Amino acid sequence: MEQEIATQNRIDVQPKAGRAHVIVIGNEKGGSGKTTTAMHITTALLMAGHSVGSLDLDVRQRSFTRYIENRKSWVGRRNITMPEHIVLQPLAINDTAERVAFEKDSFLHAMAHLSATHDFVVVDCPGSDSHLSRLGHAAADTLISPINESFVDFDLLAHVDPDSLAIKAPSIYAEMVWSCRKARAASDGASIDWVVIRNRTSHIHAKNRNRIEKALDELSRRLGFRQVSGLSERVVFREMFPAGITLLDLTDEEANASLTMSHVAARAEVRALLAALQLPDRAR
Repeated sequence: MEQEIATQNRIDVQPKAGRAHVIVIGNEKGGSGKTTTAMHITTALLMAGHSVGSLDLDVRQRSFTRYIENRKSWVGRRNITMPEHIVLQPLAINDTAERVAFEKDSFLHAMAHLSATHDFVVVDCPGSDSHLSRLGHAAADTLISPINESFVDFDLLAHVDPDSLAIKAPSIYAEMVWSCRKARAASDGASIDWVVIRNRTSHIHAKNRNRIEKALDELSRRLGFRQVSGLSERVVFREMFPAGITLLDLTDEEANASLTMSHVAARAEVRALLAALQLPDRAR
């Protein structure tokens, strides 16, 4: 059992092929907006004229894949560019070493192809610790970890004192990211730009929000990540998934009504997020 756990938790880093900038969206918690963030980043890059490949590492839920499949149905005859999307297939076998080897080969094959043929590769990770998730994290040039604006999600990054809210220790996810960054630096000398984005932010500048921002500021200095504002809690984000569209696609026709101020504000949030990521210009 100990050998199986060690094999599954090993962080493999391979020399990066091609020239694509790899954007990985990952954490170890569901419901934080990973797939919504991944889809909006993908769409924004395509609209900017970049060539984009996308990879879904969640072989069970495949939310990113279903979002893109829904988008294919919506696109129809519209002149809209789609990403080249790959979803890895699970291997139904109990032998851990064989499964890990299969996942590694599948990941490296997909990444080699996408990285060699596109400007950017967007990778959506599962909301749990797995070998595929660790492979994805270690391959990132930009790692995006969305969290909801609450201390429940803050626990994803660090453990805090329940009374003073002082940071006691990094979480197991933060330690995993640190291991991936060290492995990447040792492998090819590259660094991973870790960005924590606060999704589902409150429109009210409440006391709890101030406390979270202060704690994140302190933690960012200790763990070496950047924090930026993400996407607010808006019904429109949940409504767009079945249609496969994003706020960047939304018109009066698609909204079935005139665009509201909420739509306009949410679209501005998406554009502000893209600017804050400080992605390289890969235009050909």
